[in-house]
Amino acid sequence: MKYGFVKAAAATPKITIANPSANAAEISAFIKKSSALGAELLVFPELCVTGYTCGDLFLSDVLKNASEKALEKIVAASKKSKALIFVGAPLWHKSKLYSAAVAIQSGKVLGVVPKTALPSYSEFYELRHFSCGKNINDTINICGAKVPFSANIIFSAAGSDNVKVSAEICEDMFIASPPSIRHAQAGATIIVNLSASNELVGKSDYRKTLIKAQSGRLSAGYVYASAGEGESVSDIIFSGHRIIAENGEILADSELFESGLTVSEIDVEKLAFERRKLNVFENESSNYINVEFKFNKKKTAKPVRQFSQTPFVPKDNKIISSRAELILQIQSRALAQRLKLTNSDAVIGVSGGLDSCLALLVILRSYKILNRDKENIIAVTMPGPGTSAKTLANVEKLGRACGIKIRKIPILKSVENHLADINHKGSKDIAYENAQARERTQILMDIANAEKGLVVGTGDLSEIALGWNTYNGDHMSMYGVNCGVPKTLVKYLVAYESGKVAFYKNALNDILNTEISPELLPHKNGKISQKTEKLIGPYELHDFFLYYTVRFGQTPDKILFEAAQAFAGKYKKDEIKKWLNVFIKRFFANQFKRNCVPDGVKVGTIALSPRGDWRMPSEASAEEWLNGR
Repeated sequence: MKYGFVKAAAATPKITIANPSANAAEISAFIKKSSALGAELLVFPELCVTGYTCGDLFLSDVLKNASEKALEKIVAASKKSKALIFVGAPLWHKSKLYSAAVAIQSGKVLGVVPKTALPSYSEFYELRHFSCGKNINDTINICGAKVPFSANIIFSAAGSDNVKVSAEICEDMFIASPPSIRHAQAGATIIVNLSASNELVGKSDYRKTLIKAQSGRLSAGYVYASAGEGESVSDIIFSGHRIIAENGEILADSELFESGLTVSEIDVEKLAFERRKLNVFENESSNYINVEFKFNKKKTAKPVRQFSQTPFVPKDNKIISSRAELILQIQSRALAQRLKLTNSDAVIGVSGGLDSCLALLVILRSYKILNRDKENIIAVTMPGPGTSAKTLANVEKLGRACGIKIRKIPILKSVENHLADINHKGSKDIAYENAQARERTQILMDIANAEKGLVVGTGDLSEIALGWNTYNGDHMSMYGVNCGVPKTLVKYLVAYESGKVAFYKNALNDILNTEISPELLPHKNGKISQKTEKLIGPYELHDFFLYYTVRFGQTPDKILFEAAQAFAGKYKKDEIKKWLNVFIKRFFANQFKRNCVPDGVKVGTIALSPRGDWRMPSEASAEEWLNGR
């Protein structure tokens, strides 16, 4: 495990019913295969040593004896494996039979967890053979060792506070109060489930929903392995479904009716951060047995987990559309409420770029919600020395497409007069640039005062994080509708609206294809001369850094590792590191701007308002972060 990633594997071997010797060989082969992949946690299905569908054969001494010998073979096969392995087997204890999860590592049995919820409805009749293990807190002799036998065991990795594993078995997950709730409250960060869940129409989706929800509500990893090929099909069938989840997200999901291994990495550092942040977990570990196992904190195999280049944007196109609609609804309804309460009309500066375009689209939606005439929207474009022909054309097209009139107020002379008043020497420095931004804000604020308007801010979450705005210039407004939307998501929202409203399409496509620029330096032959991403770095990298820094509190070296995986072939590691340092410096240096941002609606899990999600002193040092620790 390195950077907190635990490589977990769920296995579905091909089972031969009531033939533990054959099953032991199959399970042993999977142990060997998972070791080659660097698995640190391996989970097999319920009763896989014998097969789940043995029926009354479970009561036979022949099957009992064969199962015990098979377990010995499996334990022996684990000697060369470093993984914590869970195998499902029937075990007799004090004249009662239990469906159990046997925990094994490196040739030793560490403990046994009995099943607590025994289904006896429809096609299931487990109470005919098995006993409930809910109140057991005992020891059991198995494979020559005396080990804990209880439903309340936490397997804790030596030398790690974050790797703590507990088990539940199949039906345990489906009941109203699953054991995993207790396990998590006792400190377990990863739940394993040894299952024999038959397949029915719609059941795989239901199963995934339960696992996503449980991993999310517990801020835990969840590794699920179900029975598959070889089980009896007299009345039911098993699909071998395997799922690995983390904090409400499915990391890996097998196809149905395929034996094999499903592998991914669970980030226990992320889970630990989430629990610290939520601060709602009750500590109820007094009745738990702690069993320690060996674990390598530093070594890691080649990762299989994929990291999205755009963590703020869903991977699935269908989800992107529904997410875009929801975000636009949140923005527009929040703005509509503010406009209604203040009895104001919206005032907006339109530049011809993405952010002001999105803000205008949100205003149009707000006016529709309020049943107001869009002709009352006060949209202003304020061309200056850096305004290009392209962005001017974008503004004109956008106004026509939206059916609104956009006022044009050039600021060149007023900026020149202001700079002369303060004895500025004419150099194209920061004062020259910021004078333009502040002049535009002054115009919008004064128009709002004169015409009973409310200035709608256009700055996005990425700009707020980087401080890429002029203090008391575009940094300020009366309501910031884009403050919760990162730059990489802005274009998806604009593109969504473009596809939804036909007459927007041409105008919005031109804006989508315009380079990002504050346009505060003189243009070159009518073309944009100041390109933001060449100055401060690619926004897709900065949004990646922002997501993992704020959402999960990750260290810079871990973020660098993840970014190198996500952007392999696009950016070299040294380039990513350079821009990561830029992000850290700017993020810390510009907290003073974030401490006095206008109101604005939160749309996702990350927001930087000092009144809500992010409280940070302006004087905080970035040194430890720049050191990469």
